[in-house]
Amino acid sequence: MAIINLDVVLAQKKMRSRELAQRIGITEQNLSLLKSGKVKSIRFATLEKICEVLECQPGDILACRREE
Repeated sequence: MAIINLDVVLAQKKMRSRELAQRIGITEQNLSLLKSGKVKSIRFATLEKICEVLECQPGDILACRREE
């Protein structure tokens, strides 16, 4: 099961979702879907832009938890 920690990283960087969406070139609605884990995939280019803007690594945003 994928765990999305984007809200945590945004809070650490003191950035709002709206600003991130504008800076990476996606809609706020798509970013919201990503943050909530309701998407099944993410483009590497989008992930790269998120990491570049937030100055983080993909592992800071995405985690994996095994279901028992």
